[in-house]
Amino acid sequence: MMAEDEIAIKAIKHAMRALRKRHLAEEGAHAPAFTAISKPIASQDMVWKDKAETLQSELQQCYKSQARLSEQLIVEVAESRASKALVQEKEALIPSLENKLSQARDECSRLTALLEEKTKALELLIGENKELKAKYEEMRARANNAEAENKTLVDRWNLQKMKDAERLNEANALYEDLLGKLKASGLEQLARQQIDGVVRRSEEGAEYYVESIIPKICKHRIVAHEGGCASIIFDNSSGKLISGGQDQTVKIWDTNTGLLTQTYHGCLGSVLDLAITDDNRCVIAASSSNNLYVWDANSGRVRHTLTGHLDKVCAVDVSRLSSRHVVSSAYDRTIKLWDLNRGYCINTIIFPSNCNALSFSADGETIFSGHVDGHLRLWDIKTGKLLSEVAAHSLAVTSICLSRNGNRILTSGRDNVHNLFDIRSLEVCGRLGASGNRVSSNWSRSCISPDDNYVAAGSSDGCVHVWSISEANIVSTLKEHTASVLCCSWSGLGKPLATSGRNGIICMWSH
Repeated sequence: MMAEDEIAIKAIKHAMRALRKRHLAEEGAHAPAFTAISKPIASQDMVWKDKAETLQSELQQCYKSQARLSEQLIVEVAESRASKALVQEKEALIPSLENKLSQARDECSRLTALLEEKTKALELLIGENKELKAKYEEMRARANNAEAENKTLVDRWNLQKMKDAERLNEANALYEDLLGKLKASGLEQLARQQIDGVVRRSEEGAEYYVESIIPKICKHRIVAHEGGCASIIFDNSSGKLISGGQDQTVKIWDTNTGLLTQTYHGCLGSVLDLAITDDNRCVIAASSSNNLYVWDANSGRVRHTLTGHLDKVCAVDVSRLSSRHVVSSAYDRTIKLWDLNRGYCINTIIFPSNCNALSFSADGETIFSGHVDGHLRLWDIKTGKLLSEVAAHSLAVTSICLSRNGNRILTSGRDNVHNLFDIRSLEVCGRLGASGNRVSSNWSRSCISPDDNYVAAGSSDGCVHVWSISEANIVSTLKEHTASVLCCSWSGLGKPLATSGRNGIICMWSH
């Protein structure tokens, strides 16, 4: 590029020199003519004068052309220099552009290699996925086969269990028949006594049922559970007290000494309610873990875990006529009837309001349930149909307790009222309450004394109030608890009265 510029400049300089030489030559050629013309020659004709003027005009045109060419030459030279500078600038950019191009080529090569590597990895993953999918289908087919086999085995096991249960029932019936014959022959006598038209039973080693005493003194104060103790019941011989607490344990206490005799483990939630079969063989706990747990009372081993509820189970009861049927309610708005021998649900009742408490009727054919909407409902145990309904309280029902003669039922509610209903008419035959008595929770349990003369109920201030049913007034106020009282339970012998609190303390009261 530099050589071409130099050649162009040399050509321009040569053209300039040629023009100067031509100009000088023309001046030399025309000088004599100008001299001759300038002399006064009278004989010269006007033609020469015109010719001179013409030549002078041409000379001026030549000078003008030379001036234009000079200007064009200057412009061309300036443009040439600008072009040269631009070329030099572009040439200076060429190395950096070549470097960037090289880097771009390297990056392209790297990305190409990476793409090939990723492509190979993807192909490998696709192959592994196909293999895993094939294995999954194979395992799924095996699982389906195993599930079918398992279902068949479960069906066979259930069938065998039913057969075993039937045989066991037959053996139990034969045993009870033999035991009845032995009792009738005088080897074991069943003592009965009539009190207020109610037939009472006495167990081996127990006194006859007597009139209930009015409790006044705390006989035993027991630190029973860590956390609250929501449920306490006496066994049917009234020699033992059973308690269930927030620490997921069920404990057995001697009522005479107040000492712990046995602890049941295996419950996975807080114990909210307890029940015991009529033969004292099984203890059932309703739990916040959505299950019911059934222990063998003698060995303390879990006999059944009854599953099926979808929320915490808050109430449980056992039929008085049969130790086989158990009823439970949960916060999934269902009541379930269980066969305790077979260990599964035989009927489910669905209702619109959660149930806090329930009880079997004396004949075992009806279920009483108390609900969050304040209603008391009666259900047919066989059909599951609603038999009757009454608005028992303005707020939630917290407790239901059936009298021993089966003619009256006690309900307690969050409205701090304790109502006695006549079972036959479902009319209120007694209403109990006190200004200081405040029901502390949705599962605060009150109770009726064995002779159906008194009602005991705990309060949120730690007091326990005892009412006379006939006089409808408070006959005793017990103050030993330092926390809310959650449950009251009266011994079948008329003494003692047991109460439990939110801090896990149990008190046994006597006269």
